Parts: sequence; structure tokens; C-alpha cells
Amino acid sequence: MSNKFFYLALLTLLLTAGLILSVANRGVPRVLHTNLENLPMEIAGYQGREDSFDQGVYDALQADLHVYRQYRSPEGEALGLYIGYYGTAKGGRTGHNPYACLPGAGWGIIETGTVEVYPSYYPQGVKVNYVVAGKDGVNNVMLHWYQTAGTRVLATGLQQNIQRFKGRVLHNRNDGAYVQVNALVPEADIPMARSKSKEFVREVMELLPRHWPVEG
Repeated sequence: MSNKFFYLALLTLLLTAGLILSVANRGVPRVLHTNLENLPMEIAGYQGREDSFDQGVYDALQADLHVYRQYRSPEGEALGLYIGYYGTAKGGRTGHNPYACLPGAGWGIIETGTVEVYPSYYPQGVKVNYVVAGKDGVNNVMLHWYQTAGTRVLATGLQQNIQRFKGRVLHNRNDGAYVQVNALVPEADIPMARSKSKEFVREVMELLPRHWPVEG
């Protein structure tokens, strides 16, 4: 190895070690204001009310903040909104996986895919997950995604992990939220529920950056 390559490798090693030491010594920020509970009770013309799970669900999810609401339109269409927020100290993501949790709760998954939503900060569109599950003649039409850094919308856990790593290195922050919108409808209403959910999700995405938690 020439002296040039030796010193280049040594410099790279020292810079990497310095970066790792710097990241390790920054400490973990704590959640100062959760804010997401201040999302409006009226979204896209739907009026919301607070809802709750059994305590066992909260114990299992271990989030810093849960937002769980039922929204209803003037025409009687109902949409559920759940947000589970995890600060940097909790690793920024949930262990909840609807593809495992739905069958575990007795739902049979009928259809999966993605749909595109167009909030103002993604004018080209962004993909979120789409699931239809059925149980006892009822269809659960669900859109869900991960959101980090206020405006980062990610469909998969792998994408979220990459974003969390970048956030931790560059900004000492890797908090995130799992967001889910769902409707319980008969089979004939699935297309309408999908369309209504997409518009509701777009409005939720517009609101999330303005209500994103503060860490410090």
C-alpha cells in the first residue's frame, strides 16, 4: 500500500471514529410537547370524537402518545383515525404490524396494495399502504403509513428505519408515528370508502407537520 492510500485510509478511519463518538455523546432527546392530541376535531368535513382501546392494547403498543378518534361526516360516513407516536428515546416506531395484527384479531386479509395521496408537500404524490380485511360480513378498509420528521411519509418499515438512521446522525432525532385511517363498510361500499379515506388522509397529512411533537 502506498503512503497516499495509507494516510487516506487512516483519515477515513479517524473521521468515522470521530463521527461515531460525536453521535454517541449527544444524548437522547426527550419529548417536550406531543402536540398531536391538538389535531382538529373536524377534518375534511368530518366531526370527531375521542375513542379508546382496552388498557392491554396501550400496554402492548408502548407509545409516547396515542390519538384514537372516530370521525363522522354529516351523511353518516364513519372513519377511524389512530396515531401512535414514538419519541427518539422509544426508537421512533411501533411494533404494530397490521398484516400480522389483523389476522390475529380474526380478520382475513382480502386485498393489499398502495394508493397515492397528494398533500401539498408531496405534489408528485406519495404512496401509503392500502388493506382490505373481512370478518363476519364486514370489510375493514384501511390506509396506513409511517411519518417522521413532520413531513416524511413512508410506506414501509424499512424506509422508516433508513430515515430514522439519517435523522439520528444528522439531527440527533429519530422520532416517528404510525398513522392509520380505516372504515368498516359492506362490500358494495369498498370503492367509496377507499376514495373517502384517501381524501381524509390527505387532510390529515396537511395537519401533521403543524402538530408535530417537539423534542429537545
